[in-house]
Order: sequence, then structure tokens, then C-alpha cells
Amino acid sequence: MSPEPLLAVSGLVKSFGGLVVLDGVNFHVMPGEILGLVGPNGSGKTTCINVITGLYKPQAGSITYRGRAVGGLPSHRLVHLGINRTFQVPKPFLPLTVRQNVEVAAAYGRPDDLAVDIDALLASVGLDGHAGKPAAALNSIQQKMLDLARALATGPRLLCVDELAAGLNPAELDGVAQKLRDLARGGMGLLVVEHLMGFIDQVTDRVIVLNAGREIFEGVLAEAVRDRQVVDVFLGTDHDD
Repeated sequence: MSPEPLLAVSGLVKSFGGLVVLDGVNFHVMPGEILGLVGPNGSGKTTCINVITGLYKPQAGSITYRGRAVGGLPSHRLVHLGINRTFQVPKPFLPLTVRQNVEVAAAYGRPDDLAVDIDALLASVGLDGHAGKPAAALNSIQQKMLDLARALATGPRLLCVDELAAGLNPAELDGVAQKLRDLARGGMGLLVVEHLMGFIDQVTDRVIVLNAGREIFEGVLAEAVRDRQVVDVFLGTDHDD
């Protein structure tokens, strides 16, 4: 694993009106690492990903990717630099086929010198039998897998995954966990937002626990579940995001 962080977030602040959603958040992601971002509803997890991936601009703090300051850059520029993400609620091009959705992502966001095997990519997310179907014909879980395939088609070095596991059955969870681990073994850094602790335990190397926009714990999940503050604000209650 490289000694230099792939992503470094320092003092990140984001508010909406008078509501402070991120209040000086700090963490880093190493190449080949899966970092879990967890916390109760409203703790700022998705907002954090939205700021990192350019949907929102930070109001304070810094975001550094591969040694370059990228805070405030728009999403399309970040994709070209190697940062992409999945969404809680995928929004594919519904009239286009599954294959066409991935082809658009590859043509738009992938460097010219990186080829992509779309058939292999679709097979890796269980969509090889659906390539010719319109995205509108897929169920919600299949659309999540298409969202993942579209992100991977751009050749990211950093992938932010926002509640990809929600709604999956145990076999599907195992398959997605294996896919994410395989990506990390290939050197990709992953930031995973999730509320399913079993899935987080299965895939992550470390976790950051957020509460009210601040990190209250950093370490392995096995230690987080013994931390009284973490248990009080999150793990001892049944939340989702």
C-alpha cells in the first residue's frame, strides 16, 4: 500500500442555510483501502460524498486527491481525474439499453488510453444477460448494479459507494462485497457509505463514524462497537440514512 493517501479530507465544512451538515471533517483513504463512512441518519455521510465528488462545493477545508487540491471542482472534471461514485437512487438513461448506458459512461469519462471490456464489466456485476434491455426494464437492484458498472467504466482510482448494499439479499451482498474487495486489491481506493453493519464489517479496512457532521471515531469496526460514544449515538440504535 502506498504511504501517500489517495484522498485526504481536512477540516471539511458544508452547511445549508443555518444547518451545519459537515463540521470540520477529517479523514484519508489510501490506495487499495476500503474506508467505511457510517453514522446515524443526518450525520452527514452522503453530503460528504456529494462534496468530495463535486455535487456540492465545500465552504471550508480542503480535499486533496493524489496530491492535488480538488475541492470545489465540478463532477465532470473529477471523473476525468479518476474520482467517481454510485448513488443511493440510481438515475440511468432509462430509454437506453444497459450496454448503451455503460458505453456512454466509458466514452465520456474514461481516458483515451484505457480500453474497457464492456461484456466483462457487465458480467462482473451480474448484468451480462441484460445488456440489450432498456434500463427502464431493470428492477431497482439491477439498476444499482448498472450504476456501479457505469462508474467503473470510467476507470476510477477512487470510487465512492453510497448505500449500494441496501435492498440486496444475502447472496447479492456477498457478491457485491467480493466485487468491492477485488477492486481494492487492484489498487482502487473506496469510500463506502452504508448502514448495514454486517456488510461494512465484511468489506472495510477502517471506518469513520460521523455524528452531527463530526467524526467521533476512526479505526476498525471491531473497536467501534466497543466505543461507548459510538454505541450511544449509532450502533445501539436502529437507524438508516
